[in-house]
Amino acid sequence: MTDRHTGAWTLPAVVSSPSDRSRVVERVPRLWALWAASRPSQVALVGLVYLLGVGMSTAGAPLVAGSATASTAADALAPGFASRVLAGALALFPVTVAVHYANEYADADTDALTDRTPFSGGSGALVRTGLAPSLLLRATRGACGVAALATLAVAASGLVSPVATALLGAALLAGLAYSLPPLALVRRGVGELVNATLGGLLLPVYGVAVVATPTATAAVAALPFASVVGCNLLATHWPDRRADEAVGKRTLAVRWSPGRIRRAYAALAVTAVATTAALWWGGVFPTPVAVAHLLAVPLLLRGWAVLTRHPGPLPSVLAMVVTALAATVAWWAVGLGVIS
Repeated sequence: MTDRHTGAWTLPAVVSSPSDRSRVVERVPRLWALWAASRPSQVALVGLVYLLGVGMSTAGAPLVAGSATASTAADALAPGFASRVLAGALALFPVTVAVHYANEYADADTDALTDRTPFSGGSGALVRTGLAPSLLLRATRGACGVAALATLAVAASGLVSPVATALLGAALLAGLAYSLPPLALVRRGVGELVNATLGGLLLPVYGVAVVATPTATAAVAALPFASVVGCNLLATHWPDRRADEAVGKRTLAVRWSPGRIRRAYAALAVTAVATTAALWWGGVFPTPVAVAHLLAVPLLLRGWAVLTRHPGPLPSVLAMVVTALAATVAWWAVGLGVIS
């Protein structure tokens, strides 16, 4: 979910109308560009998936190496638990912003060519303001500095475990390598895999690791969501394929034929459903969690039906958001004993 195409609404939430937004852009273009390029709605989605991971920890073994981290609402609000969750979030958010700035900087050439939609084409911050990409390069460096200091601070406090700290560091490095040279993984046909792994698998496991010791089962339990994230990426990369190809950005939408894109999407959707069923059958997913993971199936079917035939990736975007939200609610509800 680190890419500019993850389906976020990137205009500032504090702006209520186009005319208000225009005045803000004219008066403080740099501040507006930094706000928009940080992708506030995607930051919020990252926070939701982080809470998904924390919620998974409330189930205890086999997802975590130990007992449930919280079994009641009082446990979740207890200072020891809540302070760890807050510390993990404070370290995560500057990492997220740094990765977003890097992606916006690296994609300035593509964003200048493509036709933006609410779900693709970047935030439009540089295009709208006419500012140089160097603004976001400096912002990336600054955000990386803040992220490093925040990570070191929470690690030194003892509130965030070494495992969580390592995962966060790996996320920052991989997120930067996704967009920036010398690797620029998104331009080499592996960006979708890296993005789905970071946002769909590593991020929930980080949430678990902040409050508990995750097991391999925790990573397996994130696979259905990671598969849905992969579907979303295939759908949201499609509208920008011509602009990406023009600047040498070799995404799968550029490399693969429409038929192959559709087959890959179908395979990921089937994987999401099959792994959900297997995890429920194996006793890893409680029934409410399994049901939550299946709520987006109609949206995935619609997403496949319109993929490569219609530029709008809305069904696939909604499938990812619905899965993240429903799974988060389900894990917390089961873990805290609200439902069984």
